[in-house]
Amino acid sequence: MDSRTVFVLLWMLLSSSTGIKLDGNGYVDVTIAISSRVQQDNTLIDKIKDMVTKGSIHLHQALDKKVYFKEATILVPPDWNSTEYTKARTESYEKANVRIDNANPAYGDEPYTLQYGECGDEGQFIHFTPNFLRDDKLIKTYGSRGKVLVHEWAHLRWGVYDEYSETNPFYYSNGRIEATRCSKNTEGQFYDESLRPCQTDPQTLLPTKGCKFFPNKYQNTDSSIMFLPSLDSVSTFCRENEHNYKAPNLQNKKCGKATRTVIFEDSVDKDALRSLKPLLSSPPAPTFKVVQRKHRVVCLVLDVSGSMDGSRILRQQQAATYFLQHIIEDQASVGIVTFSTNATTLSPLTTIDNNSTRDKLIELLPKVAKGWTYICKGLNLGLQVLKNDNGDVNGDEIIFLTDGEATDDINTCVPAAIENGTIINTLALGDKADKALREMAEKTGGNFFTASDDILSNQLLNGFFSLKLPTGDQTKDPVQIDSAGKKTSDWFNGTILVDQTIGNKTSFTITYEKSLPDISIQSPSGSTYKQVQMRHYESAKTVTLKVPGTAQPGDWKYSMQTTISQSLTVTAMSQAARADVPPIVVKARMNQQFSDGTKPLIVFAEVSQNYMSVIKTEVWATLESESGSAEELQLLDNGAGADAFRDDGIYSRYFTQMKKGRSSLKIRVKNLDGQARFTIQKRGGAPYVPGYVVNGVVELNPPKPPVSEEPLEVGRFTRTATGESFEVAFTGTTPPNFPPNRITDLSAEIQEDSVLLSWTAPGEDLDQGTAKSYEIRWSYDLQILRENFSNAHVVNTAAISPLEAGSAEQHSFNLSFTIQNGTTLFFAVQSEDEQNAKSETSNIAQASKMLPDSLSSGQPLQSTATRECFEVVFTGTTPPNFPPNKITDLSADIQEDSVLLSWTAPGEDLNQGTAKSYEIRWSYDLQMLRESFNNGHVVNTSAVSPLEAGSVEQHSFNLSFTIQYGTTLFFAVQSEDKQNAKSETSNIAQASKILPDSLSSGQPLQSTATGESFEVAFTGTTPPNFPPNKITDLSAEVREDSVFLSWTAPGEDLDQGTAKSYEIRWSYDLQILRESFSNGHVVNTAAVSPLEAGSAEQHSFNLSFTIQYGTTLFFAVQSEDKQNAKSETSNIAQASKILPDPTPSTISNPGLNLTVLVISLCVIMVICFVVAVITWSVRRRKSFDISNNWELTIWNPTTLEHYLK
Repeated sequence: MDSRTVFVLLWMLLSSSTGIKLDGNGYVDVTIAISSRVQQDNTLIDKIKDMVTKGSIHLHQALDKKVYFKEATILVPPDWNSTEYTKARTESYEKANVRIDNANPAYGDEPYTLQYGECGDEGQFIHFTPNFLRDDKLIKTYGSRGKVLVHEWAHLRWGVYDEYSETNPFYYSNGRIEATRCSKNTEGQFYDESLRPCQTDPQTLLPTKGCKFFPNKYQNTDSSIMFLPSLDSVSTFCRENEHNYKAPNLQNKKCGKATRTVIFEDSVDKDALRSLKPLLSSPPAPTFKVVQRKHRVVCLVLDVSGSMDGSRILRQQQAATYFLQHIIEDQASVGIVTFSTNATTLSPLTTIDNNSTRDKLIELLPKVAKGWTYICKGLNLGLQVLKNDNGDVNGDEIIFLTDGEATDDINTCVPAAIENGTIINTLALGDKADKALREMAEKTGGNFFTASDDILSNQLLNGFFSLKLPTGDQTKDPVQIDSAGKKTSDWFNGTILVDQTIGNKTSFTITYEKSLPDISIQSPSGSTYKQVQMRHYESAKTVTLKVPGTAQPGDWKYSMQTTISQSLTVTAMSQAARADVPPIVVKARMNQQFSDGTKPLIVFAEVSQNYMSVIKTEVWATLESESGSAEELQLLDNGAGADAFRDDGIYSRYFTQMKKGRSSLKIRVKNLDGQARFTIQKRGGAPYVPGYVVNGVVELNPPKPPVSEEPLEVGRFTRTATGESFEVAFTGTTPPNFPPNRITDLSAEIQEDSVLLSWTAPGEDLDQGTAKSYEIRWSYDLQILRENFSNAHVVNTAAISPLEAGSAEQHSFNLSFTIQNGTTLFFAVQSEDEQNAKSETSNIAQASKMLPDSLSSGQPLQSTATRECFEVVFTGTTPPNFPPNKITDLSADIQEDSVLLSWTAPGEDLNQGTAKSYEIRWSYDLQMLRESFNNGHVVNTSAVSPLEAGSVEQHSFNLSFTIQYGTTLFFAVQSEDKQNAKSETSNIAQASKILPDSLSSGQPLQSTATGESFEVAFTGTTPPNFPPNKITDLSAEVREDSVFLSWTAPGEDLDQGTAKSYEIRWSYDLQILRESFSNGHVVNTAAVSPLEAGSAEQHSFNLSFTIQYGTTLFFAVQSEDKQNAKSETSNIAQASKILPDPTPSTISNPGLNLTVLVISLCVIMVICFVVAVITWSVRRRKSFDISNNWELTIWNPTTLEHYLK
């Protein structure tokens, strides 16, 4: 075994990279970087720590208690000031896993993860805004920050996708409209933006645009984090047995399987997760380091061995000159070391404080090459130069360039260099450079670049240009406009476009091979710069023009004339024209830095400005091997083949013509025809929840800030970028044959009795060339196509000849039967190449023939409106058998040593008939019943006979033990019909045995229980001041023209003491009080003095107007303490002035009506009798005895009463 093999094995033992790793059950090397655009705010650091700490608990719970966050490093910007920050090691903003930066215009404060790989591939980074971390109001909208972190971590680390969809929020499933979600056990309601029931689009028969799914706030399901992490009950990922395969979300489109399955079978952690044992106790809190890199400290370690003689030493000098002149920042420290047989320090660390210092360092660059290649001598001396400034090399950088294999034993120096915290960037010149260079860069957070001996490719200079260390503010980073070369003995002319986003620090660098050509550069306005205005570094054969001020936008023309045959190159770079407008930037990368040929290589180019994607521009990749052969590929943003998403500004292509050895990557982007656009396209991210349903009422969340969806024009521009180099090693002499790429954009539409299928054509080899043939299959059953494509029905494709890769395929087919209304079909495609290699099965497309009044395919109809008719189609002659319906109202009550369970009886078939039997189980563990009903303890139900559906079931059971005080038990029920079909598990009921008489309101405590002790730690010597508690029982009543309000008085500190004052506001609009209490109308409370906490407050107020009949008003209250701390806004009370009934009220009780009638008749008879008697008396007055004392002339009640007696 040679030394290099030993060396590689040793590195494999050290680590796989500087990226995230699992140390036992804990994730370490997680880097969270704050952009230099963010103003110093030390509370952000505390917020980050709190998010990760809480996220660790959620992560632990989400994956069977197997993993958690163990260590994290927070990288703060260079200009933040504190003595508490330690020096950064290999951490950098560009390679951080989590970024804290200003908002992406497409997302606002919504967290998201940049993903553009395949399912299971790691993402690029998670993006949080400072406002998301600071604003606690966003917790209600997105969920706890810790759980949101886990949602985004699943994107970043495990390559899963979201289970909701903003583009397809609803879909048809078995004749029903379903919300796109996982699991389908998540319940809720459909409402439009006015909280009215959604309307149906007559074309799609789906809810119209603006309809939203409002989930119930309280759910009985614990999944899924990738659907709605904001739900309190959600704690884990969707499992295979509950995954919603029909939902049109990205998880199904990209992965076609449950998120948990991807994590355990396809992710980078799949092997570890399968072997790790769950932690027996709660995980320890994460540990944090807060680090900072002030100014760059760099040592150039340059090869001057004999093999570097000739053009190579010149090219090294030219590239290093370019780096020192244009790339390394002001106030950075630079040293220079050379090595061959021995190592020499050409310059100790020197601070770049002016152009004179730069020129002095350039003059010191080596010009002569001879001797052997002692890599360790150069590396060790470079580390010593870095150490001389402060005795520490943590976070310092080495730029290491060589063209040969090590003469000495690299095992003696490289492992120690990796471990000491230095970032090592490596450049390999030619095809003989040591194979250790790539691993050295990878293990230390550095970059690896290769350059062939082709001078015109300008690879070495481009590699040095890429050795920047961004801090998040792109206005301060240089961009490369263009880089070109030509071998000529005459003219070399061209145009370089300076666009509107750049212009500061614009420079043109020309290199020549033999003799100085005649050079001129002309600005767009016609001003000409001659050589006398340029800086000539004669020994480096380099000429530089630094344009003063801000370069004029437009076409700059260069002309070079030489009289001898030689290679000439020109490189143009610039920076942002304005401090508040970042430039358009391009980032280039491969999906693998090392490939053994078993997995396809993919080229990526990301084109953006301030996170806004630039689409519809022309992007080309040049991949040049170390031997000098080059391949050109046009990268596409079409959402097919290697490209994950259409029009997202990520341009991609498979690279099939791979060569053994190392290759470089260069990207050219140009928009000369003005077709490019900015797009604010959002995909994925933490889901925004418009509101929750609580007890049947929608509680709205604050509205989401609107985002413009209109594409914005991009002016003309060009860019070049160099990606890290990569290495290929495969068996044999020819690259492997790859099948056609998987089709990922298949769509289907039923048009009367034909089916229209559309997709993007794959190639013969992945996405290049033309496939030989297609095989199309369909099924009524999604599962068949997923699990066994060949078992589905074949579509006749004899008339189809595949088009060239990237073309739009559209084909219409007639199936061998009439497609009935209400039918849903599923389609999938495989393609085949000339070697009979088949692609993976495409995504599965679904199409339904759904006309109004459509059918329900063997499923219970759920309709809330009466329609004229409906149709049912099922297999066979008898309707399908349904199990008993799920019990949803199970309740439990512990009564001494027995348990009383109550529920509504289900039926034999759903809610009709009588079920055969019940199975009742209990557990101390809620999760156990949720995840596996059969693992709960069985309750003896032999004496229970189910009642008819809809009846009230109440049954008392004695368990096999004495229920101790303080015990909490959980219960669930399944019912079974005569065909042994079981219902879903019921809701889970909870019951606790509480110690009696533990508290008596207003009486001294008679008995107490001792709980665990607790600890309080706060800043200062006095406890914090709390505001009054929120009023939760406010009620309102309109009484004629006044309003009567009632509530329970809060305290000075929460519910203790007496508040200082109340602020009462009202509005005609409920939403106003919900979203902005201060915008409501003020009620005069000058006469109201708050009572002691707990007292009943009752107050009547006259408003400044007459309250009309039919008016509805809304009221809310805030209270304030003596420190002017305000409570949260109370619940909102509603009161209406109802129009009085214009007709007299009637008595609806028949018996009472009869009684009233009888009494009325009796009264009338008595009155008639009295009148008759009086009349008779008058007529016979003289015959009556005056002694009767009747005074007939004066009638009064007393007289009448006496008379009647």
